[in-house]
Amino acid sequence: MHFSSREKLLNSHSHFLPLQLNYQNMLIIGIGGGTGSGKTTVVDQIVSDFPDGQVTVISQDAYYKDLSHLEMKDRVQVNFDHPNAIDFPLMCEHLKELKEGRSVLQPVYSFVAHNRTEETILTSPTKVLVVEGILILTDPTIRDLFDIKVFVHADSDERLIRRLKRDIAERGRDLNEVLNRYQTTLKPMHQQFIEPTKEFADIIIPNNRYNNVAIDIVRTIINDRLT
Repeated sequence: MHFSSREKLLNSHSHFLPLQLNYQNMLIIGIGGGTGSGKTTVVDQIVSDFPDGQVTVISQDAYYKDLSHLEMKDRVQVNFDHPNAIDFPLMCEHLKELKEGRSVLQPVYSFVAHNRTEETILTSPTKVLVVEGILILTDPTIRDLFDIKVFVHADSDERLIRRLKRDIAERGRDLNEVLNRYQTTLKPMHQQFIEPTKEFADIIIPNNRYNNVAIDIVRTIINDRLT
């Protein structure tokens, strides 16, 4: 099974821990923002200094709905940037299970097949849980589970450039396909659903450059929970 660098980063923070521990006081941080805004980079900057087994990262990308009932030609037409594309009930169930101290079988999604694979990742609870994705702040039920809500902001031109590089290099897309999707779905969905979620954010991180202050604030909060 081939994982992109993005998927390797997110999956590398899943760990096995004893289930008898109490995770009722688990700190759950939601990190949202537009496609290509640099959420994964921010997540890595936040959690990279913490020892293995203390922070778990879950990506919204793993929770795209199962589209096995559709043929490939129909799956590619699905608007994956609309909140309806996400299996929020399953994500909510998994977050609650982790908070209760129980491990979950997290789905594995293929951007090449536009569908979930048959594989899963056993993800176990930790004291701190980070959930990242473009649409995670759009769902009120998921939002209510977050102790801290972070929005990562980047200029639209910068986000488009990052999206082009990622989709072509890691997801097998061609230039015309990426540009067409950006114009017809990414940009309007961002304006309709993602940008308005800034109002729910406790912290907004401008990611056109490395933002030491904002990153350090989140790290300090995590440290307080871990000590």
